[in-house]
Amino acid sequence: MTFATLLLVGCAGSPPPKQPEIVYQTPVIPQAQRSTDDILFRALGLVGTPYRYGGNTPDSGFDCSGLIGYVYRDVMGIVLPRSTGDMINLRAPSVSQSALQTGDLVFFATGGGRRVSHAGIYVGEGRFVHAPSSGGTVRLDYLSNTYWQKSYLAAKRVVDDRSLARSP
Repeated sequence: MTFATLLLVGCAGSPPPKQPEIVYQTPVIPQAQRSTDDILFRALGLVGTPYRYGGNTPDSGFDCSGLIGYVYRDVMGIVLPRSTGDMINLRAPSVSQSALQTGDLVFFATGGGRRVSHAGIYVGEGRFVHAPSSGGTVRLDYLSNTYWQKSYLAAKRVVDDRSLARSP
């Protein structure tokens, strides 16, 4: 296992013991006006936040699933499962890598094989935001990077701007 692989394997483990649920304020953007661009801007705004295993707020830091959960809850009011294993099994459309859109979740098997161990938020132009490793920070990476290409598993579309535009 490479050093980078060892650092990323921590994201797949069980989160630390359950802490009291944090209550978040309702996003300022009215639901009818939210879009995947809001996910993009929120995710990019968190670049540089420290990595922390089990972290799920900007103040405490983030692990990969904590980052995703925070962005979706903060921007869209959507509560996602806490682990990458549960996220990849969401009843949401799977999308091919060639059809990725802003806001899609991307999943990786950083330990090899087909078991998901890491995830990020696709932000367009072949890039994704993620919280990769202990001692690091939330960052922007290219899916075309050899490491990410080798470990890429799948993608899910949790939010589709076309469905947000429909009237009730």
